[in-house]
Amino acid sequence: MSELVPLMGIETEYGIIREDVENSDPVEESMQLLQRCEIPSVFRAWSYRYENSHLDMRGFEVGSLAQDEEEDEFCAQDRKRPYSYMDMKCDRVLGNGARFYNDHTHPEYTTPECNSVFQLVTHDLAGERIVAECARLRNQDLGQRAVQLFKNNTDYSGHSYGTHDNFLIPRNLPFDQWVQGLVPFLVTRQLFAGAGKVGSENRKGESHTGLQLSQRADFIESLLSIETMTDRPIINTRDEPHATPEKYRRLHLILGDANMSAYATALRVGTTRLVLTLIGEGKIPGSLQLADPVADVKRVSRDKSGKVLLKRKSTGQTITPLEIQYFYLDAVEQFYKGQCKETDWVIHEWRRTLEQLQNSPEKLADRIDWAIKEKLFTQFIEDENLDWNDPWLKSLDLEYHNLDPERGLYRGLEQEGNVLQLFSETEITQAVRQPPEGTRAMIRGMVVQNELDNIKSIHWTGVDFVKGDRLDLTQVVTPNDVEKMLNSKKEQFAWI
Repeated sequence: MSELVPLMGIETEYGIIREDVENSDPVEESMQLLQRCEIPSVFRAWSYRYENSHLDMRGFEVGSLAQDEEEDEFCAQDRKRPYSYMDMKCDRVLGNGARFYNDHTHPEYTTPECNSVFQLVTHDLAGERIVAECARLRNQDLGQRAVQLFKNNTDYSGHSYGTHDNFLIPRNLPFDQWVQGLVPFLVTRQLFAGAGKVGSENRKGESHTGLQLSQRADFIESLLSIETMTDRPIINTRDEPHATPEKYRRLHLILGDANMSAYATALRVGTTRLVLTLIGEGKIPGSLQLADPVADVKRVSRDKSGKVLLKRKSTGQTITPLEIQYFYLDAVEQFYKGQCKETDWVIHEWRRTLEQLQNSPEKLADRIDWAIKEKLFTQFIEDENLDWNDPWLKSLDLEYHNLDPERGLYRGLEQEGNVLQLFSETEITQAVRQPPEGTRAMIRGMVVQNELDNIKSIHWTGVDFVKGDRLDLTQVVTPNDVEKMLNSKKEQFAWI
């Protein structure tokens, strides 16, 4: 566990469609999906008063966001619906510490806060199982497999929905230093974290034929921004730490893809955490700035070799995405190798993946999403005598991410044993029911499991009870904090 980055989480918005109606309503379908969640949970009690999405990490509060206007439009439409706001949100906090709710036009599953990479990836997979089970029950009610869910980031109609990585980082380091240290890594992380995408969205007249690395790359438009639905940035500047604000920031990264491969998810969050530790401890060997990082996101995505030339800001010389990744990997290996098994796994697999990308990229086709797609779709193109511009390929791209075990292409590869699986179904099932140990999410989950009827409202930072008491989790960050909190509450809660 990294003490400098003590907590992590993943938010995933799932694409949803009902195929038996001409105009599928994602709001209605998301609501109906959440209504079928049978896991014991706190329902419609999420406390929004502890949140302020207008605070910016650069030290100011914005008066309005573009998403506010969109939210107003949604509200105008929603007033015509026979539901209250809380009815439509269908907010649930589950016994495993996670949050599952309707983020207006998408069901969203937010993992509990985790303090290890493997812990987090297991809970991300648990989210898939929970969402898929709700879809199965909903379809059972409908009498047909009409509702389909996709763990991806685009619908090929110009819309993008997010997968957000969250890392709790110290506030004592100036925000600019986090940005400078992190941007080149994030721009090139898609070499192994990209979910793969057939073609492009044709935004601003641009187009791409074939497979690119990332689904999200077409939608990145700025370096820094507090916005999430327009002007999407490489680094989001929203300042909602969900922890002691004087001590922590929550880095909310919205540029990444949803990975079907658990291996790719583990590499994505594991490498990012190590790079953040490197930055926070001041161990990056020199400066590595890109002249045009926003444009470089697309350049990297559209060159699967990792060898496209990117211009450096200070020298005007060029550098490749692979060279940038090796720059970070070498530094991480120098300082952190041998600290723990999980860190060593991330370092070893990071190097193995980069070396195979450089020398034999076909070997990535059992664990890196874009490479799995490339192998799968290339074979299909040859068998059916197609080319990469055929619309059939985009349909297959969507089906790769389908959670339905009878339709999802990735699910089929799993069942055939053709992709690497990091965790057993037993481990994933346990994460469906139980919160991650040693985290404040464990306390939240225990409260939900044992005090369900006594909860008035709930949030990442605490629980308010019907009788007026509050369990404040704002300062509960490390396993030691968790132990102290549990010890202090033994008299209040018999289940501890």
